[in-house]
Amino acid sequence: QVQLVESGGGLVQAGGSLRLSCAASGLTFSRSAMGWFRQAPGKEREFVAAVRWGAYSPIYADSVKGRFTISRDNAASTLYLQMNSLVPEDTAVYYCAARRIVRMSPMAKDYDYWGQGTQVTVSS
Repeated sequence: QVQLVESGGGLVQAGGSLRLSCAASGLTFSRSAMGWFRQAPGKEREFVAAVRWGAYSPIYADSVKGRFTISRDNAASTLYLQMNSLVPEDTAVYYCAARRIVRMSPMAKDYDYWGQGTQVTVSS
């Protein structure tokens, strides 16, 4: 059974930083493309970042490029999202997602497994 468990969310002031983690189990993590998505109240789930198994050339949403960094530790089966220079518009529930294949994607429909989400709230 595949499990993705996010942690690291919380309340932070604008300009601050948070680091999200996603612990994966039950899948061949090193061969799974991984992604972060987020969903704000009343909005659709949107893509944040994705990384392939080799952790090179990740992709980012334009809204987070230059502020967020996605990374992964295949030995620990853990995905990370370092979020810097946070703004109130980053407030959302952040979800970790995994694909059964190595190819990364910005489309939520392409992901096979999802975590339960972690709340990030940025105050102004």
